[in-house]
Amino acid sequence: MITRSIACTIERRLLVNYRISPDLLCAHLPAGFRPQLVSGWAVGGVCFIRLAHARPSGLPLRIGIRSENVAHRFAVEWNDGPETRAGVFIPRRDTNSRAVTIAGGPVFPGVHHRATFTVTESPDQIAIAVASRDHQVSLDVTAHPVGRFTSELFSSVEDAMNFFRHGSTGWSPSLDGSLDQVRLSCDQWNARPAQVARMVSNLFGDPTRFPPEDCTLDSALLMEDLSATWAGSPKIRQPGSPREAA
Repeated sequence: MITRSIACTIERRLLVNYRISPDLLCAHLPAGFRPQLVSGWAVGGVCFIRLAHARPSGLPLRIGIRSENVAHRFAVEWNDGPETRAGVFIPRRDTNSRAVTIAGGPVFPGVHHRATFTVTESPDQIAIAVASRDHQVSLDVTAHPVGRFTSELFSSVEDAMNFFRHGSTGWSPSLDGSLDQVRLSCDQWNARPAQVARMVSNLFGDPTRFPPEDCTLDSALLMEDLSATWAGSPKIRQPGSPREAA
């Protein structure tokens, strides 16, 4: 289980968002969760994130590690007694860091799989290719920061960031088959729009799992140089009695 919080700097976080048919997404969620809808659509995506100075909170920066990471994510809701909560279900996390892989679960949130990341960045372009060692994940994205935000899900960058900020609790499969819960806190939730020039995903691009008429690339956001903390909860029973994620 997660036993402590992790402090870090988010050097770069590229969020690539998809509009998904709610009925389709239901088949990919554990029991107890349902899609959180925006403009009638479910929301999924891929988070490409580079962390620096990642270390247990309270320890000095110099012992922190730097890593490239990627997470597949779906916006969800669940019942907590009479209240409705919002967050994300994260079926898969990948990293280039051996330390993060080893610590995944006991220290870092969720199980992390090893992957190779090829990253090329400039002020005008970000290109990231990911290939997991178990051949389950293949991603290739190229995006450009732009001045105008275009989305059918969100009316503005501020609208999108409010959505992600209020859904900052993540649920990830753990080694024992249950789910770990972790919450992301940032001092600021600043972002700027990005335009995706290329996005190849062996998950969202698989028509047998996500038919193109039910899953469409919507928008992208870029966050940079933000102080952040991941705070994990003790092992608790997740909503409902979740089956294994599809």
